Amino acid sequence: MTHPSTILIIPCYNEENNVGKLLREIQELNPGYDTLVIDDGSQDNTYAVASQLSPCVKLLTNLGIGGAVQTGIKYALQHNYELCVQVDGDGQHPPSQVYRLIESYLKSPANLIISSRFLRKKGFKSTWKRRLGIKIISQVIQLLFQHKITDPTSGLRMMDRKAIQLFSTEYPHDFPEPISLAVALERGLRVREVAVNMRSREQGFSSITGIKSFLYMIRVIGYLILVRMGRHL
Repeated sequence: MTHPSTILIIPCYNEENNVGKLLREIQELNPGYDTLVIDDGSQDNTYAVASQLSPCVKLLTNLGIGGAVQTGIKYALQHNYELCVQVDGDGQHPPSQVYRLIESYLKSPANLIISSRFLRKKGFKSTWKRRLGIKIISQVIQLLFQHKITDPTSGLRMMDRKAIQLFSTEYPHDFPEPISLAVALERGLRVREVAVNMRSREQGFSSITGIKSFLYMIRVIGYLILVRMGRHL
């Protein structure tokens, strides 16, 4: 079976200690996928490290994860890739798990396939506070869109050509993972999950901690309601 042309989009912000290891891990797997690192205006040596191992786009200013990912999606569209997979540059997404998304797509195509750390017991699950927030967001999505997704904030996700075309022009810059999922559901795209193992960040720190986790959840719910009402974000 001929596998569809696939590119791994790797958004990074100040990930000089993680991105090199991630790219070497991908090279050792030799999966046959192309890679593109999006350096989102990093203030460290992310670009210098990444550009030695992969094609790399250096954004002159920090756009945030949504803007960085959409840059990669536009690249995938312009270069006619059939599939695009987001893999975060912090190392939490084992590249060995990408095949699960591709394998699931080959068995039964869907427009957006999201990896879930909650469909199996193994692997890193995040803190209990974040798990609670994710569960609440999941329940809101199910209520608004009648579609159950257990890990709506997961950044390890695969888009087919239809999703690439949609997100190249409409991709939320705020809270892009759960909101883009909502946009896909609202537009009638086929969305499903596949079980994967994830791991904890080895270097650096998450930007969403403490009270930010609660505010994140509240704002995401507000945006989800706006999407359901047909508002463009």
